[in-house]
Amino acid sequence: DPSSDPSQQEAKQREAEIRNTILAQVLDQAARARLSNLALVKPDKAKAVENYLIQMARYGQLAGKVSEQGLIEILEKVSQQTEKKTTVKFNRRKVLDSDEEDDY
Repeated sequence: DPSSDPSQQEAKQREAEIRNTILAQVLDQAARARLSNLALVKPDKAKAVENYLIQMARYGQLAGKVSEQGLIEILEKVSQQTEKKTTVKFNRRKVLDSDEEDDY
């Protein structure tokens, strides 16, 4: 099992610490609480928002800390980008109906 390798676990832990440090620097307390609540319900969406915030922080696109309202706007952007369109496609097959040609 590669995940039980101590060096990989250490690397993952370091990466998680770095992510948390960056997020602590760019989010205010209310926004951080909202993001952690989101992570409990939708971990994949929270991860996408975290990645977006970290990327913005690395490129210097964030001016100051992101408020809860700013985080909500980012959530809406990410939701629009990752919105899944559900489509239902009916595959109608032509079946020979033997009732039409009953021979009595």
